[in-house]
Amino acid sequence: MGFFDDVKEDQTLQIQVVCVTFFLLVFPAYFFLKAAATDDVSGMGGVGTYTVDAEFSYIDFDNGGEYIADGDTLTIPLNTDALSSEDMSKNIVGVLVSMSYAEDETASGLTCVAAGGQDGPDTITGVASHMNYSNSSEGQNQGGSGSHDTSTVWYNSSVIGDKIEGLSESQIIDELVKDGTGLGDYNIEITVSAATGNAGPGCQRTDNGEDVSYTVQLIVLDYSITPYIDIDDIDV
Repeated sequence: MGFFDDVKEDQTLQIQVVCVTFFLLVFPAYFFLKAAATDDVSGMGGVGTYTVDAEFSYIDFDNGGEYIADGDTLTIPLNTDALSSEDMSKNIVGVLVSMSYAEDETASGLTCVAAGGQDGPDTITGVASHMNYSNSSEGQNQGGSGSHDTSTVWYNSSVIGDKIEGLSESQIIDELVKDGTGLGDYNIEITVSAATGNAGPGCQRTDNGEDVSYTVQLIVLDYSITPYIDIDDIDV
C-alpha cells in the first residue's frame, strides 16, 4: 500500500499531513513578509498573541581583584568608550557583576587550638549602577569561601515567553530594546563588612578585610518574535 493510500485510510495520518502542510505554507510566507518590512514599523504585527524568544550573551567589561579593608568600599568607574564599535552597537540591556571571596580571619593565642572556635561570616555587598538604574545584593563567606552576583537590567522580562498577549509587535520591541541606553558611564561598588568569630578565653581573632575578585560583564539581548499558534485550535 502506497503513502497516499495510507493517508486515505488513516485519519491520524491525515491530521498530521494537514498540520505539516499548514506550517510549511504559513511560516515561510510570514518570515518573508517580516524580512521585507524589517525597517518599516507599519509592517509589524498589530495587537495580538506572540511567542518571544530571547538569547543572552555577555561582553567582558572589566575584571580584577582587590583587598578591601573592613568598612571600606572599592569603587570601579567604567565607560563603554572602552568597547569596540561592534560591541557598542549591540542591544546592551544590563550589567552583571560577579564576586568571589575567601576568609582572611586569623586566630592568635596559646589556647586557640584547644579552644576551637569558628570564623565569623563576613558580608560583601555589590552595587551596579548605570544612569538611573541601580541594584545591589550581598553575600557572605560563612567562615570560608563565598561568591555572589549583582545585576542591573533595563529590559522588561515579562514580554518574553511562549504566549505574550495584548501587545503589538512594536510594543514588545520597545520593552526589549532601549536604543543607546546601554552606553555611557557605569559605577560598580564593592563593600566589605568583616566580622570575627568567638574563640573563647585566651584566644583572639582578627579580621581586617577580605580579598575580593570580580568580573564585570555587559548583558546583551537578542530576540525573535513570531505569531503564537495554538495547534489545538486548527480545524482539520
